[in-house]
Amino acid sequence: MKPSTPFECPHHAALRAASSEPAPQPAGSWPPGPAPGLTGWGLLRAMSRDLLGTLEGWRRAHGDVVHLRIRPEHQVVLTDPALVRELLVAQHEGLVRWERGVQVMAQLHGHSVLTAEGQPWRARRQALQPSFTPKAVQSFVPDIAAASGKALAGWRADGAAWPIEQAFTSLGMDIILRTMFSSEIDADARLAERAVHEVSVAGNAEMYWPASWPDWMPWKASKRRAMKMLRGLIERHVTTRLALARDLWPGDLLTRLLILHLDDPDAWSLQAVRDECMTAFLAGHETAAATLTWWSWCMAANPAAQAAARAEVDAVLRGRDPAAEDLPALACLKRTLQETLRLYPAAPVLLSRRSTGAIALGGWRFPARTMFTVPVGLMQRDARWFPEPDAFRPERFADDAGKQIRGAYLPFGAGPRVCIGQHLALAEMTVVAAMFLQRFEVAAPEGMAPPEPEFHITLRPRESLKLLLARRAP
Repeated sequence: MKPSTPFECPHHAALRAASSEPAPQPAGSWPPGPAPGLTGWGLLRAMSRDLLGTLEGWRRAHGDVVHLRIRPEHQVVLTDPALVRELLVAQHEGLVRWERGVQVMAQLHGHSVLTAEGQPWRARRQALQPSFTPKAVQSFVPDIAAASGKALAGWRADGAAWPIEQAFTSLGMDIILRTMFSSEIDADARLAERAVHEVSVAGNAEMYWPASWPDWMPWKASKRRAMKMLRGLIERHVTTRLALARDLWPGDLLTRLLILHLDDPDAWSLQAVRDECMTAFLAGHETAAATLTWWSWCMAANPAAQAAARAEVDAVLRGRDPAAEDLPALACLKRTLQETLRLYPAAPVLLSRRSTGAIALGGWRFPARTMFTVPVGLMQRDARWFPEPDAFRPERFADDAGKQIRGAYLPFGAGPRVCIGQHLALAEMTVVAAMFLQRFEVAAPEGMAPPEPEFHITLRPRESLKLLLARRAP
């Protein structure tokens, strides 16, 4: 979902024009950064305690290109939109994803499009892309609406604080089960919600260590159970589908993957199908559920924006469930989702990249094996690109808004590795949000402080979010 007419800070534009060709830095020099001490591992500990807060402090102190010396690595943190786009788009071929991050994710995702590199990644991405185009995802809108209608009918509006984060997570689980497996939520899926949380917390913690203890260690029992549960869920759906006659297979994502397997079993083994199912299952429900959770808070904290989005929904839908052809007309609602993704991107820090050769960026020449980190969450709350950056202002994304710096808004990443499921996620969030506003008004309990974000692979409230719902008259 791209803003049509972005905003650019005039002062920054003048500075950029005056220094469009930065003076080259001496060979072998590095940008400024925090003192590393003997090993730099203290910097790593600081990031493990508060990643975004720590990176923001270093950005304020040292600028948009910050060098971290964490032995044996050299890491560079980029928060300049132009340099970020140069890195992720123009320099893409000279990068690989951070090996340790991929290793941790591959424990559960296997060798999916999320973790693959080089030609294997290109082949998978090309094969999967047709299932995730804007036109392709329209076929899933009826399933999304059916799951939403069923779930929302059971949400209580009795004056007590409703566990809205848990409710959106369950709904996201139901939606991904329907779109992937043509299955509805059941007791196993409820257990999967907790399992996803367990593996996310465990995976985030392991990212900060150079190696992981084996999963058979006694203190990793909860992670073992969670991974066994999730793998079992995927395996049951694949096995059940294969037992059906081919002409009875529904037109869901699992069928599309199994057709790839039948057409080219060497390139698409059953294990490859399982790996892609796992990635789609985890990413497909988590991103949408996290964003809708934050969106509900933004609606509760901004009644005028909530009322404007609801008025549009009422005018466009007139009480019926949304269809695919309705989604382009819900422009005001979409802007509230865009602004939510700006303030609370599900992935506030993109998985770090490593250069395979020397890379020139902004006057610096970085040697091979340099690590690059892009904290999207900081860029999207930078006053240079977004005035009043902490304010919820959906009008930033209106057609008649000012121009926005390219690269400052990247909730789904950028370049060839932009999130493959972004169109499905946006369609899902728009349908769910519209149907929610048809049925409820949402408010924060009196005296409630804004929820504190916490980063465990995705960005979630530190304490489970609970809000007040008032059911609208039919």
